[in-house]
Amino acid sequence: MLEIHDLSLTVPIQGQPVEAVSGVSIALAAGSVMGLVGESGCGKSLTAQAILRLGEHQGIDKTSGDILLDGHSIFAMDDEALRNIRGGKVSMVFQEPMTALNPVFSIGSQICEVIQLHLKLDKKQAQARAIELLQDVGLQDAGQVLKQYPDALSGGMRQRVLIAMAMSADPDYIIADEPTTALDVSVQKRIIALLRGLQQKRNLGVLLVTHDFGLVAEMCEDVAVMYAGQIVESGPVADIFEHPAHPYTRALMACRPEVSEAGESLAVISGQVPSPGQWPTGCHFAPRCPLADQACEAGIAVDAWASGNHLVRCIHVDSVSEDTGI
Repeated sequence: MLEIHDLSLTVPIQGQPVEAVSGVSIALAAGSVMGLVGESGCGKSLTAQAILRLGEHQGIDKTSGDILLDGHSIFAMDDEALRNIRGGKVSMVFQEPMTALNPVFSIGSQICEVIQLHLKLDKKQAQARAIELLQDVGLQDAGQVLKQYPDALSGGMRQRVLIAMAMSADPDYIIADEPTTALDVSVQKRIIALLRGLQQKRNLGVLLVTHDFGLVAEMCEDVAVMYAGQIVESGPVADIFEHPAHPYTRALMACRPEVSEAGESLAVISGQVPSPGQWPTGCHFAPRCPLADQACEAGIAVDAWASGNHLVRCIHVDSVSEDTGI
């Protein structure tokens, strides 16, 4: 189990620590797929990167909470233990495949470095393993790809290389941070099919960070909806798609192109996500919410059970219905 408990993070803004993630709790079981969904600026990537403590050298600090991997605190690990976790137990597929690879090293050297570090193989064994991985992600002539540099590959090929690198040390969990960003639609579909196939074949736990509810519906069993640093709704995908209980969740789902009629304008959410340090005093979504009242603006919304293990942070959960127009 990979568990995030009540995690709060600060980022440096004009030299001062400002809270950017507030009290986030999610749990990812081995072999399952969870979506972490929300607009840009909601704190999704910060939360995901905290699992591997990737933001520490950029001044991102934990102020409360913990992250547990199989019951062991990530934040209590020393440098050696953390190095073994990164890639060996938990790997990450970063967004922007056009820039995520180092342009001055060949594909082979970048993949083999990870393999040799974690699996303790010699150079020849590492190259054989790298070829096998590239073939697994659907790259033809894998031996030739190893010799190439990132600028010789298309965006889709680079994303496949990143997935191969993430798989190279047989991790138990993959964090996929916007894995289809900057790719055209046809390539996106192939990458998602690849991820889904690898997840099922290797029984991986996958945390899928995305803004795309359609992608969540296609890949995930559970979903956590994030807004302005907080989880505002979480639960099984089927339950949330059938009975979305938070106004923000409903608004996000209404923005999907597939729910608009031909010729209709795409639905949008008015306003924008507030930046860290500019969050409202009460409910963070209140300035954009058609149901907001004085109670929302004055008080901090607390989590409530919508049904079963479906959790929602909204005092108007009983009012959110088909009739609200949200």
